[in-house]
Amino acid sequence: MNIVIIKYNAGNIFSVEHALKRLGVNAIVTADKELIRKADKVIFPGVGEASSTMQYLQQTDMDKFIPDLKQPVLGICLGMQLMCSHSEEGNVDCLNIFDADVKRFTPQKHEDKVPHMGWNNIYNVNSSLFDSSLENQFVYFVHSYYVALSDHTTATTDYIQPFSAAMHKDNFYATQFHPEKSGGVGEQILRNFIEII
Repeated sequence: MNIVIIKYNAGNIFSVEHALKRLGVNAIVTADKELIRKADKVIFPGVGEASSTMQYLQQTDMDKFIPDLKQPVLGICLGMQLMCSHSEEGNVDCLNIFDADVKRFTPQKHEDKVPHMGWNNIYNVNSSLFDSSLENQFVYFVHSYYVALSDHTTATTDYIQPFSAAMHKDNFYATQFHPEKSGGVGEQILRNFIEII
């Protein structure tokens, strides 16, 4: 199994690499397009700011390259948001894989903190990333921006409002939460991604 983690100017790459190692998978961390294209699976992680990251992806032509990938691709956190059409973070057009916009959380009451940080349950799970045992399990989030529910939503979380905790379209899968920081539940989700045919 040849798994590549896309290397670009966003953090969190090495925690994903270590999570895969715990599953017995040695991933390649690279920005080499040929290595990425030949991989069995691709992971597009990210912690960072949308507009500066999109600028970097445009400078390296990754903005055209990533949407053309044919194998299963998993976007994580900022990776998921960049797969959407547009982000309010820096008012930037993104990769347009998912026809959905990324919006900033607006607190509705005093206890609503932004960024949303911590453990929340996921429900209405529905894609190859999940099995029925993952319904209502808790996963770890750190984000100030969210994607509303849409036809691409494959898991939902409530924080301030219901939002997309995971998405899927064709060969593209994505999670707003961090599976690599979500303990055994996150490991199962990564294992399910590895096993997608």
